[in-house]
Amino acid sequence: MNQFIANFFKGIGIGSANVIPGVSGGTIALITGIFERLINALKSCNLTAIKLFFTGKFKEFAQHIDLWFLASVGSGVVVAILSIARLFEFLFAEYPIYLWSFFFGMILVSIYYVGITIEKFNWKVVLSFIIGTAIALFIAFGTPANENSNIFYLMICGAVATCSMILPGLSGSFVLVLMGNYQLIMIDAVNDLNLKILLPVVLGGVVGLLAFSHLLSWIFKNYRDITIAVLTGFILGSMPIIWPWKNDVITYFGSEEKVTGYEYYLPEFNMEFATALVIILIGAALIVLTEKMAKKTNS
Repeated sequence: MNQFIANFFKGIGIGSANVIPGVSGGTIALITGIFERLINALKSCNLTAIKLFFTGKFKEFAQHIDLWFLASVGSGVVVAILSIARLFEFLFAEYPIYLWSFFFGMILVSIYYVGITIEKFNWKVVLSFIIGTAIALFIAFGTPANENSNIFYLMICGAVATCSMILPGLSGSFVLVLMGNYQLIMIDAVNDLNLKILLPVVLGGVVGLLAFSHLLSWIFKNYRDITIAVLTGFILGSMPIIWPWKNDVITYFGSEEKVTGYEYYLPEFNMEFATALVIILIGAALIVLTEKMAKKTNS
């Protein structure tokens, strides 16, 4: 029971991280010492597990997939997401510049910590970095990510974001911001328990997570540096989306309004800017502290 409670609180840490754009749940899993066990448990959800379950061998099934571990961590993640989302709804409404400043500081420093994990630089890595940056800049300026409630797009959001959540250094919520559906999924749908939105996201997330956990080791073994270079460029090129000082460009489609772009502006040198700057530094410091703890734990 004590181990269940301990893993539950570790799940809360992972879930809280995944709600915040810029913090990686995978990094929190690494810090708390459960990353490898989590990946192995997810990989165990395979045909053997299905066979054990449907033949009534429930004890063997539970042991095979490390069920109690997954249940304890998973319940912590769910509790964190449901609680933190309500806090963010208030902060986005009342203090958007301060909240985005916090995210901006986190993501800015995350670029460095993701990039330094590249072991060998060559022309393929540099080209991958440039391509990742270009794609993200195209999303940010050419065709900004818009909110999209299409069922298939929601499934893709769930799959991509969930896979991102288990990668140290990459935030699932940050990916949702880039895809335009962070507010729709993590704030509105979670707070309202809108199953029409949440069910496709969960379905896509489950399928994507199970498939990706099997591919994770292979991807990093064969294309590790290139993959990290693309991610680093993608994060760098996406920074304008997280810029705190911007106004939404609203386009009306009949009675429906959509954010179709942003008008950026430079801040005035006043108390609000000073406060936002401090918050940016706090966000950056949090990532530095998190990465140092992860490095210490890994050693």
